[in-house]
Amino acid sequence: MIPITAITELIAQPRSRPFIVLDFSPPRGGIPHLLSDAFSLTPDLFSIAYNPGKSVRANPIMVAHWIQNNTGIPAVFTLATRDMNKGALQGILLGAQLLGLNNVVSVMGDELSSSEQLSQKTISDFTASGFVNSIKRMNIRVDFRDRFLRHPTGFCVGATIDLSRDWSGEIPLTRKKVTAGADFFLSQPVFDTSQPRKFMESYFKETGCRLEIPVMWGIQVKVQDSVSLAPVPDWVHEDLQRGRSGFEIALQIISEHTEYGFDTFYLVPPILRGGTRDYESAQAVMDEL
Repeated sequence: MIPITAITELIAQPRSRPFIVLDFSPPRGGIPHLLSDAFSLTPDLFSIAYNPGKSVRANPIMVAHWIQNNTGIPAVFTLATRDMNKGALQGILLGAQLLGLNNVVSVMGDELSSSEQLSQKTISDFTASGFVNSIKRMNIRVDFRDRFLRHPTGFCVGATIDLSRDWSGEIPLTRKKVTAGADFFLSQPVFDTSQPRKFMESYFKETGCRLEIPVMWGIQVKVQDSVSLAPVPDWVHEDLQRGRSGFEIALQIISEHTEYGFDTFYLVPPILRGGTRDYESAQAVMDEL
């Protein structure tokens, strides 16, 4: 088992290149060879998605444990409040602790459509900030019923930022997550490299506080007709149509971010129709950094 290290500690270590968290999708099956892509990838940390596409996939905690133990690269798993009640979420977190995992990202989960709700129910016992706070309370031995656990957890807790949403709502929500105890953020892809700096300035103006915890700014490698996790500007589509590779575009965006002083990134591989990830393209980006 590799040493347990919080993301915040990993980021603080000396390094000669940007810090890369790589999005990794759990497979739609429970056999190890479906995770073999991980052996050819070299991020600083894997981020195991929760139920991408709202399809049935391997539990992200089990995938994070397998990848961490078999590749030697640490992993953070994602948990959504949508599908489990408070007791189930906190119980599975204790299981993650037992497996030696201590990095988690808290999300609400994509909203189920009315037709999807005919076959499964939305739970959402916690709000986004409420789930962050509940995990931090587990770190001091307190569960959601205000009862003491036998032993404290030691989770480094992440949350998410989406700069494509209206900032009048995103800034107060981000502040709530910070106040709840978030240790780091993963952002949805950001193609306009001036946006993170502007968001930080607006956050300070609106809250009177600087956003000082680490943010891994989202970088999505795009290819023609791939699925996007955030709005894609026209110039990216035009460059792809002219034959420029998503690899080159991603490197340009990372370079521009670093010029603004940002060097921690959440790298999303091209997502092809059907949900398949093109990890080879993501690795090509990491090889150039």
